[in-house]
Amino acid sequence: MFLKSSLELLVLDEADLLLSFGFGEDIKALLCQLPKIYQALLMSATFSPDVEALNELVLHNPARLCPAQPRLPGGRQLRQFALRCAKEEDKFLLLCALLKLGLLRGRALLFVGTLARCYRLKLFLEQFGIAACALNAQLPAASRAHILTQFNLGIYDYIVATDEEVPAVPSKVPPRKGRKAAAPAAHSPGWRCPAAGVGSRPCLCPFPPGVPALPACALPSRGQDAEFGVARGIDFRDLAAVINFDVPGSAEAYIHRVGRTARADNPGTALTLALPEEYPALARIEEALAAEDGQCPLQPYQLCTQQIESLRYRCRDAMRAVTKQAVKEARLREIKEELLNSDKLKCHFEDNPRDLQVLRHDRPLHPASLLPQLRHLPEYLVPPSLRGIARPEPQKRRRLSRGGASRRRASCRAQGRANPLQSFKYAKRRARRPPPPPS
Repeated sequence: MFLKSSLELLVLDEADLLLSFGFGEDIKALLCQLPKIYQALLMSATFSPDVEALNELVLHNPARLCPAQPRLPGGRQLRQFALRCAKEEDKFLLLCALLKLGLLRGRALLFVGTLARCYRLKLFLEQFGIAACALNAQLPAASRAHILTQFNLGIYDYIVATDEEVPAVPSKVPPRKGRKAAAPAAHSPGWRCPAAGVGSRPCLCPFPPGVPALPACALPSRGQDAEFGVARGIDFRDLAAVINFDVPGSAEAYIHRVGRTARADNPGTALTLALPEEYPALARIEEALAAEDGQCPLQPYQLCTQQIESLRYRCRDAMRAVTKQAVKEARLREIKEELLNSDKLKCHFEDNPRDLQVLRHDRPLHPASLLPQLRHLPEYLVPPSLRGIARPEPQKRRRLSRGGASRRRASCRAQGRANPLQSFKYAKRRARRPPPPPS
């Protein structure tokens, strides 16, 4: 690509993440290939020292536009609720009631804190016949793009996602051979070391040898993409609600999560579920939102748990079916499917067909024993106070042929007349006569 003769417009989106991922030297090398005259646009939700450094590198006498509107829409467009749960089971019970009773209209994005809880919640929803897809940092980029395409096309209505925050990385170049390594620079403002623990204890972790830009405590976990992020930079189409199944760790993370809905002029809803150990984090989020908007927009969610107690035993059955072993097997099955569908391994499988046979003929993994009775919600389980509001999914019936359908209706009518619980009549069956003896 000859940029000096073809480039007219340069757009830097999410500029606060470009230098934090260690792309400083790449951007400097790219600027040498740009023409002398071009138009540049730099967009960022926050102005950190990294953004100011990038501003000096790329822009020349820029016009800065800072919208005065808050980072989240107002109460008319975005409704924010919070519900304090007493125990973990209440979270699953409430989510089951919202989705199975049809109290939550439209498609939703469910945020959890860890990868294991992502698969656990996905398997829990599958017990009730609710199709959902998992989106996490361990999936390849092509698989994540495919999941987003399926969601935007309406194939899936719910996404269970993790937004594991990647720590900022100072953009520095490793020293050349023969030179002494420079002293580790102090972390940039807003840096929070994962190894520092709770409180104001400073980070004393050294930089690993050869890579002075990355602290040892900031290394991402193995197999995860450092550029992964669901709460930022992705535009979900027709997203009606965001459910924080786990409370985010900071107000910034909450704003980025909730900002996925109520975009443009579309309305949206945000619901945060909190356990007693998550109350302090929720209080900090409320204080930050109140300091920015003047009043806390989080309203208590008005739903009495006694109204949905009839669903608790079903929720317990589904939670017992989703064990740690089921979560582990679900992750293994997903890795196996990624291997079979990988474009990079096609050549390897052509040269080694034995490996492909081993993957295909391996025993199937059943991530959880599905309970078919949980898919259909009987009418008597719908709370009386919610029967005018709830919209449970109708039970799907099998298609029969014309003759089979007529025989089915006749047998149902006969069973209804013979069933004393429906007709309140008991008819004694006649004893069958024994067949005549053979002559």
